[in-house]
Amino acid sequence: MIESLRGFIKPGSEEEALIQKIDFSKLPKHVAVIMDGNGRWAKMRNLPRVEGHKAGLKAVKEIVETCPRMGIKYLTLYAFSKENWKRPQKEVKTLWGLLANYLKKESSVLVKNEFRLNVIGQMEQIPERTKKELVRVMDMTRNYDKFIINLALNYSGRSEIVDAVKKILDTDRIKGNDLNEELFSKYIYTSGIPDPDLLIRTSGELRISNFLLWQIAYSEIWVTPVYWPDFNRRNMIEAILEYQSRERRFGDIKAG
Repeated sequence: MIESLRGFIKPGSEEEALIQKIDFSKLPKHVAVIMDGNGRWAKMRNLPRVEGHKAGLKAVKEIVETCPRMGIKYLTLYAFSKENWKRPQKEVKTLWGLLANYLKKESSVLVKNEFRLNVIGQMEQIPERTKKELVRVMDMTRNYDKFIINLALNYSGRSEIVDAVKKILDTDRIKGNDLNEELFSKYIYTSGIPDPDLLIRTSGELRISNFLLWQIAYSEIWVTPVYWPDFNRRNMIEAILEYQSRERRFGDIKAG
């Protein structure tokens, strides 16, 4: 076990047995997560949907603590899609309020650990109170690079591609023949960040829900039936082990 996990993983636990199987020289650099199942988690317990979202924030905290300890550099969390505006207005308002409160409470933890917060998505529509908290925390953490957390907010994979095209069209220096995949990648929201090696989806749904359409071309995908509020560090360790069991060929006949 690597030193950063000592005291975090309980000796003799199932988690410790699993962590011993991990090859720490072959970790994914970037993990992306579609956090799904908050509403169904609450419904199973005869609770209001908001209680599922509150419980989901606890799972976020645990995974944010786990990933850097394991040596993962980038974590992208699908927190609010452009399609989520279709939900009841009261639920949407509550979601943005929960995020603002969470940022206010946890920003000191990010600073203490030198974690950086980024937002990917169209921030213009985000409610003002939440937007102010996001800008505040991003400003506070902009120079940190130990661990980078990307929150996908008011996000759409298709909109991201369209926005990239708009930026390119507005740039007189780029001609059609000059455009290639490497250059295009400089105009997407995650410019400068490696593509996800591993995409995790909770709740068992077998779709990518308009998430990182450009970036996940060769990501390994792991789906778990666990609802997001119940997702914990043991599940993350299981995902890493599954990732390491796969042969990544990137279209070749041999592993890359």
